[in-house]
Order: sequence, then structure tokens, then C-alpha cells
Amino acid sequence: MLKKALLAAVALAALATSAAAEDLKVFRIGILGGENEADRLRNYQCMTEKLPAVLGVEKVSLFPASDYDGVIQGLLGGTLDYAELGASGYAKVYLTKPDAVEPILTTVQTDGSMGYHSIMVARKDSGIAKLADLKGKKLGFADPDSTSGYLVPLVTLPEAIGAPVKGYFGSTGFGGGHENLVLEVLKGNFDAGTTFGSGVGNFKDGYTSGNLRKMVDKGILNMDDLVELWKSPLIPNGPVVVRTSMNTDMKAKFKQFMLNLPKADPACFSAIQGGDFKGFAEVNVDFYKPIIDARKATIGG
Repeated sequence: MLKKALLAAVALAALATSAAAEDLKVFRIGILGGENEADRLRNYQCMTEKLPAVLGVEKVSLFPASDYDGVIQGLLGGTLDYAELGASGYAKVYLTKPDAVEPILTTVQTDGSMGYHSIMVARKDSGIAKLADLKGKKLGFADPDSTSGYLVPLVTLPEAIGAPVKGYFGSTGFGGGHENLVLEVLKGNFDAGTTFGSGVGNFKDGYTSGNLRKMVDKGILNMDDLVELWKSPLIPNGPVVVRTSMNTDMKAKFKQFMLNLPKADPACFSAIQGGDFKGFAEVNVDFYKPIIDARKATIGG
């Protein structure tokens, strides 16, 4: 009887501790690296102003990581409550710890599609106008955990060039995120690089959304300086993920807040997403199974 009483007391204490832990005072947002930190913090500022009242927390804290893996590790360690990942980044989380986060939403492009593209660019004055011109040259990728900046090119480029990536290009490297990669291409440190865009609208505008569009809108890129060499097949838009162990009521409130955001505050929605989108659509892990399988086969966890 004493043993049972002790076990019951331990179980109740554990439940109480768990409940207390979920009485969140601070809601923690992870922001992927690869873009100027001040810009990322400014883009998410609207969330720090709106979410406390919606979720019943005292404050919202922003954690801009220096790269993709910083956010991934925060999600795996349970020190972040929400982040927006690329599909490959989510696949890494899933392959490491399937129950760490839940994908709940993804963005919908202005044409209704739920995907985007890897876009390979080169300097217009480089003399490189097509993939064949890149043979033996230096190709830059964005980040090892980027879907459009690494995984998808690694998987789909061989068909386009008729050879493995490793044997076709003279060398490859990483640019330290999408924005930095494009800047490195413009500096001539890479002959070409892989970034991302919606593929909707015109290349000369940086498309309707994506890294190129964000750089144009910030005034740090003139699309006349670039040429598009290759566009990948459609990639599933990355997920909005939340910590799986989060209080169910808080998850529901956060999800509804996000679903309402495109109409309730279009400027905030556009700032966070980096361009023009129609809104959000609900997703779950099944939407990302092809990317999970591709990452497992190509890169591993």
C-alpha cells in the first residue's frame, strides 16, 4: 500500500510539474538564419505585439538563429514553441525526433498552389546563360538544411544536367543562407547559386515571393543583374510548426490566429512570409513525406 501511495504521489507531482511547465509566460519564436538579423527581427515585430493577448502569455520572444540548424536544434530541445521551416528542415526534425513538433499550416501562393521552386541564378554579365555553361564551374548552395537551396537541387539537378552534381561542377560550397548566397554570386565568389522563389509572376520582379523578391523589396538586389539558369519542379511550401507538447488550447488559439492573419493584418502576414501569398492551408506530416523520404535517402537525418 505504501509503495502504491508513493507511486501515486510521484505521478501526481509529475502531472503538476507538467501542467506548471505548460503555463507558459513566454511564447518563443524561432527565426531561420540566412537573412540580415535586423530585418528578421523587424519582420516578426508584429507577432510580439499581437500574440500575448491572443495566447494569454506575458510576452513573445524572438530567437533569430545564425543558420537553419539553430532553429532545428531549438525545436528538438523543446526551447522553441513555433517556427516556420523549409520542408527539408522539417524533415530533419522529423527524422531525428518525430514527435518534437507538429506541422499545422503552410502558405498558399497567389495562384492557389502550395509549392515554390528552387531558382538557380548567375550574374548576367558572367557569360553564363544556361546549365551547360556551368560545367566545371563553382556552384553555391544556400544552407545544408535548405530544401530549395540544397536538397532539391541535389536530387533533381542530375536529370537536368545528365550527370551527378559532384562530377559536373568544378566545386560546390555553401553561401551562409539564401540572401548571403545571392550576394556571393553577385560578388563573383560563386559562378551560380541556388535560392528560392514562388515561380509565380515575373523573374524580373523576383517573382511574387521568395528570397529574390525579399531582396528586391529591401533594395539590395536589382534583378537586371541576374539571369535564371534553372527552375526546379514544384517543392511543397514549408510548414508552420508548433511544439507537440504545447497545451492543446494554446495550439488551437495560435492556429486560428495564423489562419486569420492574412485578412486581419495583411502587412504582418506579408512581412513574416516575405512576399505576396493568398493565405494558409492546413497540412500534416503526410504532406511532407516525399521530402522526408528524399532527405533520408540523400542526406540522412
